[in-house]
Order: sequence, then C-alpha cells, then structure tokens
Amino acid sequence: MLDALLITRMHDAMTVALHEVEGEVAIEASADGLMALATAQHRANFDLWHEEDKARVPEVLDAEIVRVKRAIDSLNQRRNDLVEKMDLWLIDRLDQVIAAPLHSETPGLMIDRLSILALKIYHTREESHRVNATEQHRSKNTERLVLLEEQRQDLASCLDALWTEVLEGRRRFKLYRQMKMYNDPELNPAVYGRKNDLGDG
Repeated sequence: MLDALLITRMHDAMTVALHEVEGEVAIEASADGLMALATAQHRANFDLWHEEDKARVPEVLDAEIVRVKRAIDSLNQRRNDLVEKMDLWLIDRLDQVIAAPLHSETPGLMIDRLSILALKIYHTREESHRVNATEQHRSKNTERLVLLEEQRQDLASCLDALWTEVLEGRRRFKLYRQMKMYNDPELNPAVYGRKNDLGDG
C-alpha cells in the first residue's frame, strides 16, 4: 500500500519527464489510489516551484508578480489539499490501534517532503553540471547533492519505518487539517477589513 522507494522513483521519473516535455504527465488509470494522489501532489509541487522562480526574476513586471502570487496561493492550497487526501486515503484503509503512541507527522506530510527533496535534487544536480558556471559553483552543488540524497534516503527510511509500525499497531497517526487561511477572504483581515471600509463609505 505504501512503499517509499516506489514513491521516490516516481518523483524522480516525473520530475525528469516534466522538465523534458513541459506538459502534462498522465496518471495511469490503473495506478493505485495513493500513487495517483502522490503523482498529482508532486505535480502541484513542481508547478509551485517554477511559479516561485518566476517571482524572483530581476526587474519582473508588477503585474506578473501579482499573477504569480495568486498562482502560488492556488497551487499551495492544492498541494496541501492533496497531502490531506493521501492521509485520508490511508486512514480509510487502516484499522489503527487507538492506544498506540501518536506520531506527530503523517505519511502525507512525509511524502510532501520527499517530493520537495526530489525537486531540490534535480535542480542541484543540474547546477553541479552547469557548463557556464564556475568550478567552485559546480563543486559546491556536488557537495549539496550528496547531502540532499542522504536526507532523502533518511526520510524515506523513516516513512517505511512509520508505516511498518502503524501496520503492527505500535504507532498511529491522524489527519491534521492544514487550516490554510490565506485563500479564504472571510479569514483574511486585509480582505474583509477592506470590504467593511468600503461599506462604511
């Protein structure tokens, strides 16, 4: 049901494919529900990463920054919604031991972190081979790449260990709603405060 190695391989393959074709990566109809959600979640992180890059371009027009900011908010909401969907998918198929110690981080959140690490690894590897960069730059990124790959291996091992403990009844997790407030105008005082100010006039 949950295999960290399969997930990290999917992240890597999908990251390469998205950079090569710059288009949609199809989700196989026969794919396991969790893998389909993890694939969609990685796509959201991929799109979020590249939208954030656009906002950092020097002398970018204000109108483009506004567009990018709104896209980032939407993609971040999708990213977090898919984390919750992964956790719900797993919870619905488990019979957890309620007396087992609670784990503070859910599998969905760990898969999200693995997704981000896959993107960091891809781009750091690119920088370690960039021909128009200095040797110092390439060397620095080669060192960073080793650390990132170690971090991903550690996290993947922790995810597998958590899943084993959950299946054995020695650990449990529950859904943690992200409660994101920035996309809800009723929870943003900069938005509802403005409405009130306009209404008072």
